[in-house]
Amino acid sequence: MNPFDGKLFANIARLREARTGRWSSFDREGRNHDWWDIPPGRTATLAEIDGPGAITHIWFTQFCQKWPAEDYHRHDPDYYRTVVLKVYWDGEKNPSIHAPVGDFFCVGHSIATNFCSLPFSASTNQAGKFGGGCALNCYLPMPFREHCRIELTNEGQYTYGQFFYIDYEQYDEPLGDDIAYLHAQWRRENPTDGWGHHLPVNHKGTNVANLDGKGNYVILDARGRGHYIGCNLSVTNYRDDWWGEGDDMIWVDGYKWPPDLHGTGSEDFFNQAWGMQPSAYLFNGSALWENHRPPYQVAYNFHLVNPIHFRKSILVTLEHGHANALANDWASTAYWYQLEPHRPFGLPPVEQRLPARTDLGCEMVVPGRIPKGPTTPEMEDRRRKSERRHQRQDRRRRAEQERFYRRQQAAFRAERRKGIGGRKKK
Repeated sequence: MNPFDGKLFANIARLREARTGRWSSFDREGRNHDWWDIPPGRTATLAEIDGPGAITHIWFTQFCQKWPAEDYHRHDPDYYRTVVLKVYWDGEKNPSIHAPVGDFFCVGHSIATNFCSLPFSASTNQAGKFGGGCALNCYLPMPFREHCRIELTNEGQYTYGQFFYIDYEQYDEPLGDDIAYLHAQWRRENPTDGWGHHLPVNHKGTNVANLDGKGNYVILDARGRGHYIGCNLSVTNYRDDWWGEGDDMIWVDGYKWPPDLHGTGSEDFFNQAWGMQPSAYLFNGSALWENHRPPYQVAYNFHLVNPIHFRKSILVTLEHGHANALANDWASTAYWYQLEPHRPFGLPPVEQRLPARTDLGCEMVVPGRIPKGPTTPEMEDRRRKSERRHQRQDRRRRAEQERFYRRQQAAFRAERRKGIGGRKKK
């Protein structure tokens, strides 16, 4: 008997037959150009690894400039949605991971943020900024048997720069038949098909029955054998009140009523209550909280200790408002493990993935479909105050960086004069 069996970090103490490696963007010429430039319309292969093996960690940080590189403050604010991550296992034709690069790492709306969960984290000094620089980490294990290929496709209009580490292990022995592959799928409805968006949340007019779930927002619809481990959801709230109040409904191995798992409310689905809070916990929370950056919310819930198992199929859905009354912008990334083959899935065109941006007045990126942004005086006042606060923070940050740069230059010049004077004395 091994006394460590069943412990959370049991494998940390156990020696294994494995070789550790890394693909990264370091400058092969030994200089400091440690990122890869990906021009518009091009695909870059970040890593190709022979198996059996597993990706153990991915770190990304990135930028995308509209204008010449010497001005780092001019950037494309939407690149977290226009650049696409694709991962292929064992020579498959259709990627098992296919999502905008930001949303895969729980960075929704192309807004930089700070949060920490067990499988994902993000770190930035530009929190709340569209297209802000951000360090991204993924710790989900990604096993493969024969080969894996990781690609980034730039579907935007400007050259994209990517720093990256991709850490992996290779094994001498083949993986067991019970080891499944990681999958990730992105979806969006903008807006969701709401019939009572004009009514206040919890108004008696919205208290109608939903006894089939047919109009729910679909987070995942998969076929095969595997287990679902969670999702993130990005909401642009076109109202001045609560965007939730919808129940989660999950069907396993076929449709029947009631569903196999039926919840009680949107915040309950993300294991919070009475709305969403600014907390970012190991398994659930807010990667971006709506009161910090109105009207945007990014929520996540990971079923790492309670995965939802399926043998034939799974359908994960969530009402958008009770009985699907609300018409907001919803986008989600679902994560699950399953045996191959999987049912192919893709992404909508880039113009249908762009975030609805309040700094542009929530202007329509899909003509004729998106409701206008909030127009009440209170929301406009809150938006203006938020923008002014971010502008002040940017000015202070730039001034601090400039002072630091000047101090460094002064210290360098003083050290140089000291060295020159020393040589003259000799």
